[in-house]
This record gives sequence, C-alpha cells and structure tokens, in this order.
Amino acid sequence: MPAPRKYSDELRERAIREVRTTGRPVAHVAKDLGIHKEALRGWVRQAEADAGERDDRLSTAELDELKQLRKENAELRRANEILKAASVFFAQEIDRPRTRPSR
Repeated sequence: MPAPRKYSDELRERAIREVRTTGRPVAHVAKDLGIHKEALRGWVRQAEADAGERDDRLSTAELDELKQLRKENAELRRANEILKAASVFFAQEIDRPRTRPSR
C-alpha cells in the first residue's frame, strides 16, 4: 500500500497551474501555498513531461507502464527459476536406474 499523500491533488494542480500560467518563480508560489519548493519543482517538471514539453523525464503513463513491465519481468524470472528446478528434478528421475524391488 503506498504512503498517503501529504498534499491533495487539488492543491498540486492549483500550484502547477499557478507556476505555469503566471511565470512566478517556483519558490515564491511554494511559499505562498505552504508547499516545499522542491516538491513543487518536481510536480512542475512532471507536468511538463506529461505535456510532452520535456524529453529528460518519462511521462506518468510511461512510468506506470515501466513499473508494470518490471513487475511482470520479475514474475517471469521467478517462473523460469521454478521451471529450471523442475527440469533438473525430472532429468534426474529419468537418469536414475530402475531396479526391481526384492522380495
């Protein structure tokens, strides 16, 4: 379960909109709204990436896809390890000589 967010989505959107529309410095907007300036700076950068204005960051959709693909990749790696272990086990069973039980 992810940690609860310190700031509401409405406050984030308002702060980002104010920085982008007014052109005021991030530090001034952050101080006015009671937000840490580096948090606001990150939000603005992410909003710019989502809008396609930045090439140095992944968009939110791309980050979500990357997270999902990494999870799927880890799951497939675990499945491969299980299958390798099973194939070793069955190969040993096949190679074992068969003897009749003595009476």
